[in-house]
Amino acid sequence: MASPYRMDRRNRRRARRKIVKVGMHVKRRSKLVYHIALLLLTAGLFAGSVQAMRSESMTLHTARGPQVIRVEITETMEEKARGLMFRMRLPDGEGMLFGYDPPREITMWMRNTLIPLDMVFIRSDGVVHRIEASTHPLSEEIIASRGDVAACLELAGGAAERMGLKPGDWVEHPLFTPRKK
Repeated sequence: MASPYRMDRRNRRRARRKIVKVGMHVKRRSKLVYHIALLLLTAGLFAGSVQAMRSESMTLHTARGPQVIRVEITETMEEKARGLMFRMRLPDGEGMLFGYDPPREITMWMRNTLIPLDMVFIRSDGVVHRIEASTHPLSEEIIASRGDVAACLELAGGAAERMGLKPGDWVEHPLFTPRKK
């Protein structure tokens, strides 16, 4: 006959195993619930971005000649807040235009932006005020226009240099007052 001490020890081990098994089921369930919640949240974010923004053409007048690109226009505060967040790529020849009326000092950042961007700050007369080239993805560093501007044009990182766009060049778009020739 086994000693009562030995039986007690066996029962304790069995009880611990049961607790561990139940604990593993709880962990598995909580992981499953976590992943389902994350999936639903992600689907909700992308469902909101399914509505396409208005797209127009814009001409950049550089020393290399005029460059025509397609830009998405941010019209609501929600579109401005989302911007190019979570995008995996932005082809050359495309961009996003953030307009501000009246012109003001604006600040941008790269939170949740997965790709490097060129930020082109443009005055109300369409002249390029300054360019912040190849900004760092996911950075929360504040990028300021350093002067009153009417818009910020975001392009793929390095695109401004590839097109020959520099401060002092000008852009043609209905958002800006026509440049006097």
